[in-house]
Amino acid sequence: MPLISPNMSMSEVVKNHLALIPVINRFNIRLGLGDKSVKVVCEEHALDVDFFLTVINTFLNEDYFPEKKLKGFHLSEIIQYLTRTNQYYSRYQVPNIERHLDSLISMSQAGNSSLEVIRRFFGTFKREFLARIEHDDQVWFPYCLSIAREHETRESCQAEGIHLSPEQEVAEDPIEALLGDLENLIIKHLSGNYNDNLCYAVLFAIGSLEKDVKQHNRIRYRIVTPMVAGLEKLTR
Repeated sequence: MPLISPNMSMSEVVKNHLALIPVINRFNIRLGLGDKSVKVVCEEHALDVDFFLTVINTFLNEDYFPEKKLKGFHLSEIIQYLTRTNQYYSRYQVPNIERHLDSLISMSQAGNSSLEVIRRFFGTFKREFLARIEHDDQVWFPYCLSIAREHETRESCQAEGIHLSPEQEVAEDPIEALLGDLENLIIKHLSGNYNDNLCYAVLFAIGSLEKDVKQHNRIRYRIVTPMVAGLEKLTR
């Protein structure tokens, strides 16, 4: 897939890749883009066009992941993007799945035991996912920013004493695993009478979140965690 470049029309980019809409929203870019180029839109929003392009190209193309380039950006810039991504998950994507699932259950045959199993499993996923987001917001991200400031100023780190698990060594992200299990549960074990269109809506919403989380985790595990580990060594 060709990479998005600064002089391309932002509206054409979005038209060709509608999945980018929630991603550009995280940069406070909304629709009504006119004929402006990607570069001009970024300038109007005081964005680093290079960082913006790296993020959206990474999101669109699974084969594109410029680790060296990403590690060249300031850690605070990356954390800000990941924070807004988490906010999008908790405020929009998880509730969206829940709304579709509730509609599927209410519009299907009463007493469908397979749907009840799916509902309970979704509840488990939701609790686990929102707990990680809360941990990110209250512990992990503040620690990342604190260690970056310590490296810059050589002052005492306020987050001293917090020891993070070596997340870069995780073979499979638990949230990705739960999303995959939820998909498989629906596809393999859903039974009885149910609304086909609502079932598709649930699976589409899950798949959308799964793709987003996968790209989020590439930055989380392969960029942020190694960067923080390197800063920890420098500040000891």
